[in-house]
Amino acid sequence: MNQDWEDRVTALWARFGDYAETAEDEARFRADVDALVAELPGDSPLGPFEQACAWDSTGHSDRAVPLYREALARGLAGVSPYKARRTKIQLASSLRNIGQAEEGAELLEAELDAPSDELDDAVRATLALCLSSLGRDREGLSLVLGALAPHLPRYQRSMANYARLLVEPAQRPGA
Repeated sequence: MNQDWEDRVTALWARFGDYAETAEDEARFRADVDALVAELPGDSPLGPFEQACAWDSTGHSDRAVPLYREALARGLAGVSPYKARRTKIQLASSLRNIGQAEEGAELLEAELDAPSDELDDAVRATLALCLSSLGRDREGLSLVLGALAPHLPRYQRSMANYARLLVEPAQRPGA
């Protein structure tokens, strides 16, 4: 889509906090998203992406999941690799919210090997939540500490090592 449309979508999301957390205002926000989506070609992957985000942001993960899947199936990665990665993060989070954390974890484990970008920490944080839901708290904590370590003013090396040791078998003297 053109830059004007993208700017209007960005402006709508910037006003999201102005909508009250009532069912009526949440429905109005989703209607505003739908109005922008109606301007897109019918097969655009941006439409289901924006609608999924709107459902998700208003507390309806169950309604967001099929729309995230549709956006990816329509080729969102070819239109916007960044939004496709966001979709995978948000889809995994929504899957976790509806009791499908295993699928969410699998989706994000593949993202650990994707080219690095500003969403790397979000991938790790969301994956950590999925792992925690699966009873794999040590792995999740390891991911979070590993993501946090580079941002610390000190102790970066120590925290990175602690993160690694949480998931590596214990090293015993003489073993």
